[in-house]
Amino acid sequence: MLSTSEHAHVTLGDLTFDVTISGPADGVPVVLLHGFPESAASWAPVSALLNESGLRTYAPNQRGYSPGARPDGVDAYGIDHLVADVVGLLDELGLERAHLVGHDWGAAVAWVVAARHPDRITSLTAVSVPHPAAFGWALREDADQKERSSYIRLLRTEGKAERVLLRDDAQALRAMFGDVVPPALVDEHVALLGEPGALTAALNWYRSMTSDFAETPAVTVPTTYVWSTGDTALGRAGAERCGEFVDAPYEFVVLDGATHWIPEQRPDALADAIRTRTGTTPN
Repeated sequence: MLSTSEHAHVTLGDLTFDVTISGPADGVPVVLLHGFPESAASWAPVSALLNESGLRTYAPNQRGYSPGARPDGVDAYGIDHLVADVVGLLDELGLERAHLVGHDWGAAVAWVVAARHPDRITSLTAVSVPHPAAFGWALREDADQKERSSYIRLLRTEGKAERVLLRDDAQALRAMFGDVVPPALVDEHVALLGEPGALTAALNWYRSMTSDFAETPAVTVPTTYVWSTGDTALGRAGAERCGEFVDAPYEFVVLDGATHWIPEQRPDALADAIRTRTGTTPN
């Protein structure tokens, strides 16, 4: 198997997405969706492990993160657009079906893609964020999750959030990663979000959220949900209820002591979970 690595530009209508593609040219495809405030670079440690196992990975900088896919206005970042981007990327990359992996906001999008387009998704591995219906229930009913999600109010406040996160060389943005994400990766994430309009575009994902998001139907493809006990943003209540919204083989993987930043902090454990779900043996 010939292993290749490239940075592709994929055009969907008026938008152009930057996609990092790596692994054997004939490898089984795995699409990796990053979260906030990250970039496709967050998947580099996991991708390397998956590529060694013969999987071919596709990691896009999503809407708002790719310089060529940064439309104006909150409405341009609704869930329907984010889902359509993923399906469009599959089409343009010539992927009839793929295993789908998402972390944080990428997981939220991945849940909806898998629920709406099971014919295109071979399996789902969702990281940190549970099924939107489970998360929506926890936001309504669980006091712990309400407190954990209180930061979202700031992120939805136009102008103020940008000022707070970017001032003093993006000190607050950098602080979100704690001391568990390698500094070079933090620098790469922050550099991207420091581009003109990038942070506003990324925050528009939060600002476009509506209650309809929690009405996402059950997923019908084989699914693994990976959650960490040290996640300050996502509590146990929604995590434990997640399996109620999967009507297919399901595994709940708990990483004790890991923080929210699982792809960067625990790439080995996450790669193992993905390989198990995709039926791939480590090389």
